[in-house]
Amino acid sequence: MAKDRKIDVVILGLLSHEDLTGYDIKKRLDGAIGFFWKGSFGNIYPALTAMEKEGLVSKKKDSKTGGRERIPYHITRRGTETLKSWLQEEQASNELRYETLLKLFFGGATDRSVTIRNIQAFEEDVKRNLAVLNMYRDNLEKRLDEDDHIFYYLTVTFGIDTYEAYIKWCTKAKKLL
Repeated sequence: MAKDRKIDVVILGLLSHEDLTGYDIKKRLDGAIGFFWKGSFGNIYPALTAMEKEGLVSKKKDSKTGGRERIPYHITRRGTETLKSWLQEEQASNELRYETLLKLFFGGATDRSVTIRNIQAFEEDVKRNLAVLNMYRDNLEKRLDEDDHIFYYLTVTFGIDTYEAYIKWCTKAKKLL
């Protein structure tokens, strides 16, 4: 696995649950995982190709669906070992990159109303995401006894707590400005 290519472990993690096509992987990344990790077709397919060469995943021929051939990928034993090895690493990169905060940092270069508008747009986005996370939490609370659901639940509640803190910060920042 290429060093620092985290999309590999994201894909391996998804494939550890079920076989998926590149399109299916992108759908999962745009769903619940999209709250904390992003991915594009531009990095999914090259990663799948490289991981297949490394023996971490294998292609499985599937039936044609709507005229298109579906090629799901399957995690191999080596891929499972790689995923488990990564999970056991104590070091993790937790980068924070918010364009809203970058704009805020340089906000002195424009009128305060622009910065307030940017904060309001950020707050609206956070509120939309928070509503979705609350729905996920409510659904997961009914299934905590099922495999892996406790891990999904913990991830979702982290997001809820974080987004609630963001909303609190937005209120303070707008008041101060």
